Amino acid sequence: MPTAPILVGTANWLDHERFYPPHMGRSRGRQDRLSYYARWFSFVEVDTTFYGIPKPSTAEAWVARTPDHFRFNVKAYRSLTRHEREQRVPRSPTPEEERDFLAALAPLRSAGRLDAVHYQFPPWFTDTPRNREVLLEARDRHPDDVLAIEFRHRSWFGPDAWPRTEELLRELEAVYVMVDGPQIGTANAPPVLSVTSPRLAICRFHGRNARTWYIRNARSSADRFDYLYRPSELERWVPAIRAAADAGVPVRVVMNNNRSNYAVVNAFDMAALLGSHLARPPQGVLETIEERDGGAPKWLAQAPSPAGEPDPEQIGLGLR
Repeated sequence: MPTAPILVGTANWLDHERFYPPHMGRSRGRQDRLSYYARWFSFVEVDTTFYGIPKPSTAEAWVARTPDHFRFNVKAYRSLTRHEREQRVPRSPTPEEERDFLAALAPLRSAGRLDAVHYQFPPWFTDTPRNREVLLEARDRHPDDVLAIEFRHRSWFGPDAWPRTEELLRELEAVYVMVDGPQIGTANAPPVLSVTSPRLAICRFHGRNARTWYIRNARSSADRFDYLYRPSELERWVPAIRAAADAGVPVRVVMNNNRSNYAVVNAFDMAALLGSHLARPPQGVLETIEERDGGAPKWLAQAPSPAGEPDPEQIGLGLR
């Protein structure tokens, strides 16, 4: 069986400091960020769809700004995952919300660019009969899509619960999203390694900052996911990722530690650990790596220049 592809990317493409050129920090330049991001990466997780449902024309623009091989995971809108609550009681999505979210997916699906629809459930979504029915509803809502499920409460992983959870995901042909994050309290998933669908495997990295995991009144999600992995921490996941790909299951690796340019830095780290040869990173990314490690990474010497860019020696950067 041939080895399936492994794609590494980040959760969203808008935030990464010291990755984009200065002119892309201005409002008119921000629309060019996705095309710029796609010069290095072939995959991204769209997380803006959790906060608001885009119009189909917005998704059409994502397709137009990326090459044909580029793929998207799309996070489900927050009412679909029961993040929306009324008097602390989770509410079901309205028919209009369901309709509009499915309409937003249509351009990606028709272009063959939709990898998965990612349902990240909140900490209060515990292992109950009613919530297992919500998983069935999600499958019914996406009969032909790859459905990815991420849990945020420990009740799904107890000694008696996990076999039942895993069996349900297999029956639904849903992808269990494997997670790396702080192991503190109940609002997190343990690093369980499980491939529940032959269609896709997803590994998602939140960072390991236990101090900020339960932060309140954060200015942005970057305050919570403030963590820069060292390659040795990421390396522990490499055997499982390779084993899934060797078994013919495509893998997507998502960096969600979106403080500064940490997610991009760790995406380059992970790609190198997996033997992928991404193009030479922008200088701001290299500076972060050198600040962390005390020097340039060994893989930099083999990294080609990004498409359409001159050789680094020509622009005075060199390979240090």
